[in-house]
Amino acid sequence: MNKEEFIEELLKLNIEINDIQLEKLEKYCEILERENKLYNLTAITEKESVFLKHFYDSITIVKIIDLNNESLCDLGTGAGFPGMVLKIIFPNLKVTLIDATLKKCNFLEKVIKELKLENIKVINARVEEYAKIEREKYDIVTARAVAPLKHLLEYGVPLLKVKGTFVAMKGNIGEELNGIKNYENKLKIKEDEIINFKLPIENSSRVLISFIKLEKTDNKYPRKYNEIKKKSL
Repeated sequence: MNKEEFIEELLKLNIEINDIQLEKLEKYCEILERENKLYNLTAITEKESVFLKHFYDSITIVKIIDLNNESLCDLGTGAGFPGMVLKIIFPNLKVTLIDATLKKCNFLEKVIKELKLENIKVINARVEEYAKIEREKYDIVTARAVAPLKHLLEYGVPLLKVKGTFVAMKGNIGEELNGIKNYENKLKIKEDEIINFKLPIENSSRVLISFIKLEKTDNKYPRKYNEIKKKSL
């Protein structure tokens, strides 16, 4: 996806990107390519692929939720997808990026400094531990291709304010909806919407699924990492 195609596809999402935002994305891409050998962030570093598979893909969250002045938490953000990209496109967002890997967090801090971004912070922690401390804090929690859906819900829902929205960004959903009703009941959430679509140019499949938080989360969630992996709710 070249720059012109990127701009054109964003217009289809009702997003008009300005020159400053585009410059920041191009610089982000340069930093990613420059630092990738040190930080081992992604197999995708070629500019046109980064713009399609990381930048545009991150922005497709707007197909399922409006973004403006909300607080957003990105679980297992890695090299900053989608949270860093969303901060650039929606500068009024208050963004928290969480990753358990210190070198990835160091990379994110470098990007924030070089791009001079504000109201964005990086947390080096396991999500299930962070969620025990910062409960009911965010309007939106999201994760992109990090873990099975049921695990993501248990990690992320405790971070959400009541009436907040959890959005999972997936390549496909497969069998991941099996048993989700138990998670909805115990985490006090309800499925809101599922959107299936294809990325432009390469036509690879994508799925967005959102959940609304109905009530406060019981303090016993999230469980410890090994319990989450071993036993479903």
